[in-house]
Amino acid sequence: MENQFSKLVEERQDELLQLLADLVRFPTVSPPARNTVELQQYISGFLEKEKFETTSWDVFPEDPNVVGIKKGTDGFRYNSLIINGHIDIAEVGDESEWTVPVFELTTKDGFAYGRGTSDMKGAVAATLFAVKLLNELNIELKGDLQIQSVIGEEAGEAGTLSCVEKGYSADFALVVDSSDRQIHGQGGVITGWITIKSKEVFHDAMRMNMLHAGGSVKGASAIEKMMKVIAGLQDLERHWAVTKQYPGFAPGTNTINPAVIEGGRHAAFVADECRLWITVHFYPHETYQSVADEIEEHLNRVAMADPWLRENPLQFRWGGKSMIEERGEIFPALEMNADHFAVQLLAQCHEKIEDNPAFIGMSKSVTDAGWLGEAGIPTVIYGPGKLEEAHSVDEKINIEELLTFTKTLMLFVMNWCNTKK
Repeated sequence: MENQFSKLVEERQDELLQLLADLVRFPTVSPPARNTVELQQYISGFLEKEKFETTSWDVFPEDPNVVGIKKGTDGFRYNSLIINGHIDIAEVGDESEWTVPVFELTTKDGFAYGRGTSDMKGAVAATLFAVKLLNELNIELKGDLQIQSVIGEEAGEAGTLSCVEKGYSADFALVVDSSDRQIHGQGGVITGWITIKSKEVFHDAMRMNMLHAGGSVKGASAIEKMMKVIAGLQDLERHWAVTKQYPGFAPGTNTINPAVIEGGRHAAFVADECRLWITVHFYPHETYQSVADEIEEHLNRVAMADPWLRENPLQFRWGGKSMIEERGEIFPALEMNADHFAVQLLAQCHEKIEDNPAFIGMSKSVTDAGWLGEAGIPTVIYGPGKLEEAHSVDEKINIEELLTFTKTLMLFVMNWCNTKK
């Protein structure tokens, strides 16, 4: 069958590129987001033509998820599969820096150019094309096949979490985000806000009377106190670098980035509030809850060594379902089981198509895969497109890579959905 699949995909690559061109034409940039309705209607219509039953709901206004399910002929006994992909794309920036149209597919020198080609409308187009060809070949699928077209990944908006919360599940999940056709698990990311807020507000002229200047006023600048917090975070980050490790990650991958700082009223006041927004990367065997607890415990000890911070305790807010709405996000880690039958089957399909062993390891980035894994669904990341192309000017994907991925996906879907549970 792999020879038949390969021949058919090669013969009809123009259709795949046209499908990708159709997807690129929708400017589903996030942020600002709230702009995916028309594209999701297109995908829903495509799936319905291919005999999928579709459901759609708004995760945010004008940003719906679409789930299409094609029931297998013996879904109780045979394996089911989720294929998950996001249809929002990274912001563009200055369009004048691009040498090709941003939202019009351009093909040249073996590449397809346009925003989202690599991250990840190329993978979504390949997924849709794969199910279309399987249908045309009358390939029976005994297990259920579920396509999740989700929103929000670029801005930490949990479109995939919304699918999980609605109860969508399967025996295995494939997140087809950019991985250069490598089979990946991933670390996790959580953002958090640390706030220092004074119980009292002081005029700038009172600074000379404060304790640090030999006075008796128990006041302090929240901005200056935040410097102690940042130093504490740096100490913890260095500690993690030498005490924590995980196979597939370089030492020090688990970072704490002080990304944004805000504070003060204006120059006539001693700053009575300061807020620090941090981004934390953690390893697959950790949870975002445990990492947040560890940071809080460490910083509270730092604060206890400071008389003023003891009286004005640190405040913490972690995560969120949207970088746009809540200024917070979570990407759970994905601890992959490389020995799982589905993972080995995917690797075998990859090798049959590409005549090279599949690389099984860890992603340098994060995707929605962690939400599926956290829900108890065995999950891996496997998709076309290189990470360095994601979010880049003149974003592109190698056309041959896109074709190869489509062939492998067809072979894997046919085999997995026709394997008994």
